[in-house]
Amino acid sequence: MRQVPFLDLKAPYIELKNELDAAYKRVMEGGWYIMGDELEAFEQAFADYCGAAYCVGVGNGLEAMVLVLKAWGIGPGSAVIVPSNTYIATWLAVSELGAELQPVEPRPASYNLDPERIEAAITPATRAILPVHLYGQQAEMEAITEIAAKHGLLVLEDSAQMHLQGAAPYRSDLVDCAAAFSFYPGKNLGALGDAGAVVTKNAELAEKVRVLRNYGSRVKYQNEVRGHNSRLDTLQAAFLAAKLPKLNDWNTRREATAAYYYEHLAEAPGLVLPRIQSGCRHGWHLFPVRHPRRDALQAQLTAKGIGTLIHYPVPPHLSQAYSGLGYQAGDFPLAEEIAATELSLPIGPHLSRDDAAYVADAVLEFCQG
Repeated sequence: MRQVPFLDLKAPYIELKNELDAAYKRVMEGGWYIMGDELEAFEQAFADYCGAAYCVGVGNGLEAMVLVLKAWGIGPGSAVIVPSNTYIATWLAVSELGAELQPVEPRPASYNLDPERIEAAITPATRAILPVHLYGQQAEMEAITEIAAKHGLLVLEDSAQMHLQGAAPYRSDLVDCAAAFSFYPGKNLGALGDAGAVVTKNAELAEKVRVLRNYGSRVKYQNEVRGHNSRLDTLQAAFLAAKLPKLNDWNTRREATAAYYYEHLAEAPGLVLPRIQSGCRHGWHLFPVRHPRRDALQAQLTAKGIGTLIHYPVPPHLSQAYSGLGYQAGDFPLAEEIAATELSLPIGPHLSRDDAAYVADAVLEFCQG
């Protein structure tokens, strides 16, 4: 039977074998495995790619968010607006620091934070807005930053799923802002292990994050604040630097697959395709469809050898981790509806057109059956 994996993580290595092997050899022979020149080179390259002044490599995407919020002094007594519809890491970053979560529902079409609902959620305790570029689509940052500027709020973009040239951070001329990236292996720009970064145009914030990631220290054994051990290691930085020049090409391939799915699934009965919000860019980290019989659709695709994933079957407010907050089913109905109907189809940059056609035909067969 034909097999179409949800994501082929070996394919990027095969395509960039020479570059990745050379990066490994260079680091191994250099004998420097924490911080150092390789990390600084990647940080500068990724800052340039994003159109920002500073990039600070950290251990992972969750810690990138935590360190920014901590650098801003957010903690007990503070509140942060977060999407009701997101991976739980967005919420964890806020609650880890003892701050209050203020969940806001998404737009049904884009799945991202609905700016029209944000302003109503703001309280005197609100210090920041944490929009997520979910599935790879940019949140409505123009409207979000205007709201933030009006109320004197900080903006931290959860950019774990949107790796696009020049995309973040947004409108630092209006508000203090930063973007937190994950380089988990399955991301558009993925390391060969856990890795993350903070990107900002604010020199003071970048320096605070550098200190916090390294035990609160600029100079060894001189600890200025209670910091963390969250450093993007040298080998992962070298791998990411080797992959970065290929990222735009890989994003273009993802976009082509998305266009193919749109063309061939536009008339599929009962299937809801992702929609691009006006004025927002999309990196196509995922191709999320929705169907009222999602589980049956997934089962049929699995039977045909097609890998799929659900992003995300349990919204944060209904997770066991946040049961203590007292949320009940029905409190955030849009997030719950998305969680019950979403299914992500294969869209990696190494998915062949024949495999995309096989996926589309299988989805269409189910919907028409």
